[in-house]
Amino acid sequence: MVSYTFSRELRLLTPREFDNVFQNPFRVASPLFTILCKANQTEHPRIGLTIAKKRAKLAVHRNRIKRCARDSFRLHQHELPPVDMVLMVKGDISNTDNAELHQQLERLWSKIARQYKAIQPKS
Repeated sequence: MVSYTFSRELRLLTPREFDNVFQNPFRVASPLFTILCKANQTEHPRIGLTIAKKRAKLAVHRNRIKRCARDSFRLHQHELPPVDMVLMVKGDISNTDNAELHQQLERLWSKIARQYKAIQPKS
């Protein structure tokens, strides 16, 4: 049975893990988000979230954006390749509704899967 949990092993936890993603990532973007990705050595994807106060001033807005991103990732984790991802926000998205956030994220998950297949060496 497929599990849709968001366990500790699916998150980037340490500054070293985040820094590793910032070294030579491939990038996917939408009008609201940028996601930096780098292949990892595990069998599953991992995600880290960075939502700057400059982009969403109030903590309640930053937390809502993070909640939407985690939920979308949790539901699509089995479709994603084994990559480490850092999700960043573009512009002020504090007034964007949850449905639009989920729609943008779904497009990005499929872009990540396509780009990962394109950059993998053929064996």
